[in-house]
Amino acid sequence: MQAVILAAGTASRLRPLTENCPKCLLKVQGKTLLERTIESLVISGITEITVVTGYLKDMITSFLTTNYPNLTFHFIHNPDYASTNNIYSLWLAKPQVEGKDFLLMDSDIFCDSQLVKTIALQSDSSLALNRHELGDEEIKVIPDANMRVSEISKVCSIADAIGESVGVEKMTASYSSALYQELDLMCGVEGLINVFYEKAFERLIPQGHTFNIIDTTHFFSMELDTVEDFNAAQELHMP
Repeated sequence: MQAVILAAGTASRLRPLTENCPKCLLKVQGKTLLERTIESLVISGITEITVVTGYLKDMITSFLTTNYPNLTFHFIHNPDYASTNNIYSLWLAKPQVEGKDFLLMDSDIFCDSQLVKTIALQSDSSLALNRHELGDEEIKVIPDANMRVSEISKVCSIADAIGESVGVEKMTASYSSALYQELDLMCGVEGLINVFYEKAFERLIPQGHTFNIIDTTHFFSMELDTVEDFNAAQELHMP
């Protein structure tokens, strides 16, 4: 199985920290976020990784090729990173992973490596979920009767949601095929290149394609979207 890491964004909310450094190369307690991500993938048995770059791409490619010479990387550049969202970067990964099992991760996820491994080892398409008090900013998840995703977005009902999507998803080959057929339509035909990729997940649900919800609340995970988040993370007692 492969992994796809989306690392194209500018992380403008983290400025000035990201003025000369991509978010994924910021250090939290001595390790870059990208280093933590790669370690989690290796622990999960994944050694082939597609990385979609954009902002300060040369820093990312140099870091990975220098520090991990024994891993196989496929680098795909998103030249429109400043005007597109993560759905477009995911679409660009199509040549490497369409119709294949793969694990999807954003490059800035700050979490326990065992969370990543838990999702990677699932046999079906699965999504990591963190249960906590929800607000307007989180990607919220509403389950069906079988604990599969029935809705996933920032705007779905907080009252009906059971938690937040962590941002780690396992795609089976069949889900991947359906996903890229939908992304071809959304990005290539409809021009929906500036939305979150969860919009594609939502559109696939009525077609019979969704994720099992895996409760990973017992594993550490934290969003790092602002300078305040980043400073708080430096003070945490890491598991």
